[in-house]
Amino acid sequence: MDNFENVNIIKKANVYFEGKVTSRTVVFGSGERKTLGIMMPGEYEFGTADKEIIEILAGKLDVLLPGAENWLSVEAGQEFEVKSNSKFQLKVTELTDYCCSYVK
Repeated sequence: MDNFENVNIIKKANVYFEGKVTSRTVVFGSGERKTLGIMMPGEYEFGTADKEIIEILAGKLDVLLPGAENWLSVEAGQEFEVKSNSKFQLKVTELTDYCCSYVK
């Protein structure tokens, strides 16, 4: 899906790691929620309550998923899933544009 229709966008940005990771929340009529954001190069750890599907629109990063021993390289056109109630680590190697879908 290249565009979203009939959505509400929360104007206030989600800002993490001193502005190195930012996103905006998109809410669909069904209540489904996604975020669209940018990550600057760096190393980050995130926690999630809901299952997340993270689609990389541009850029490249490495992710260490919960319970994994090896880092997974992900680049534009690819996605990865993070199970609910977990933490995951990212090594962003270049400016990365992403879309995160939250699955209840």
